[in-house]
Amino acid sequence: MHEPVPSVWARTAPRPRQRPVLSRELIVSQAVQLLDAEGTGALSMRHLAARLGAGATSLYSYVASKDDLIELVVDQVYGEIRLPGPGEPADWRQAVARTARSLRQVILRHPWIVSVLGNVGLAYLGPNMMRTSDRVLALLDTAGFAPAEAGHAMKAVAAYVIGTAVSEAAWLTTLAQAGQAEQDWVERLWPTAEQAAQPYPRLRHQYAAQRGQDPEKIRDDAFEYGLQRILDGLQTRLAQPADTGG
Repeated sequence: MHEPVPSVWARTAPRPRQRPVLSRELIVSQAVQLLDAEGTGALSMRHLAARLGAGATSLYSYVASKDDLIELVVDQVYGEIRLPGPGEPADWRQAVARTARSLRQVILRHPWIVSVLGNVGLAYLGPNMMRTSDRVLALLDTAGFAPAEAGHAMKAVAAYVIGTAVSEAAWLTTLAQAGQAEQDWVERLWPTAEQAAQPYPRLRHQYAAQRGQDPEKIRDDAFEYGLQRILDGLQTRLAQPADTGG
């Protein structure tokens, strides 16, 4: 007998045996709010139930486990990504760039996601994740990428966005935990950083050029540079003949 697949997306949602006071949607929404306010360390079924004014056992009628809850909240957050509508006139590059920027902003709004993205079971089967993937694949298909290559292109863009945003989110979380504003922290750090860079002329020049600038704008510009270079590569690839495998 096969073991069941350990993912919320591989099982039918359980039906509560009594008239529901709660709902899966309410539980997931409150879990996201809890994570935003207190981080992953505060997430437990008991703590969440207390926020809902319910008993911890009552939550299990709607969500089978904490692991399932994590998959659900990740997919809920992915539902915030702004996707171009099927009828929106836009070239593929602009549309993919807008989607990538939206994904970055979602991660920065919910920095706790940094600690769960690598351990979320089959979260990619969630409806919001699947809708996002399907829409981006449609954009790349319209651009002229072969189906298999469109998948690789989508993953390349997503890997860049997630990798960059995860690093940013970790940095911003550290600042928040220290009760520090980013601009203040950077200003305090500059003298030490500049002194450390003295033996390295290229770094010294770069640090000097950034002194006094808005650190958020520096992060935005760096993200945009990397995103555009990835899209440059994909656009160049479209002009090349497809691999024949020979």
